[in-house]
Amino acid sequence: MEQQYVIGVLVANISGVLSRVSGMFTRRGFNIDCLTVGETESSKFSRITVAFHGDDDIKERIVTQLEKLHDVKEVEVLSPNETVIRELLLLKVRNSAETRQDIMTAVEIFRSKIVDYSAQALVCELTGESTKIDAFIELMKSYGIMEICRTGIVAIERGENCLRTLHEK
Repeated sequence: MEQQYVIGVLVANISGVLSRVSGMFTRRGFNIDCLTVGETESSKFSRITVAFHGDDDIKERIVTQLEKLHDVKEVEVLSPNETVIRELLLLKVRNSAETRQDIMTAVEIFRSKIVDYSAQALVCELTGESTKIDAFIELMKSYGIMEICRTGIVAIERGENCLRTLHEK
């Protein structure tokens, strides 16, 4: 049965690692839904979060292939029930006297915030699960979305489990 998987990958923080990781997906015909990367608490490592759709066989093949890459230190499939998954959205919407109050109400309801204001446009910032982001975008369409920038998901396990802890064992 096909479903979405999220994998946390701890890699050496050196040039070319991201290219090798994404290239592995390309060479084997796996499609990436989302890929985010950033330095960890240690400048020696970066953390890559990869989301993709597939069945258990595809998931196992991806994990096996990632583990074979030289600069990959740790690979873990993150359980949806034991993981905090978030995404960041910056959305620019047209600002007019007629719609401003409705937009401000939506911003409040979604626990978003206005991070830039001009007479012509408002920039809203929203953090949350992808479904919340999608719902906010859908609501804002009627007000005239000018531009959208989404980060893709980031994910971290709940509790004391850490990719870093697994690597240090």
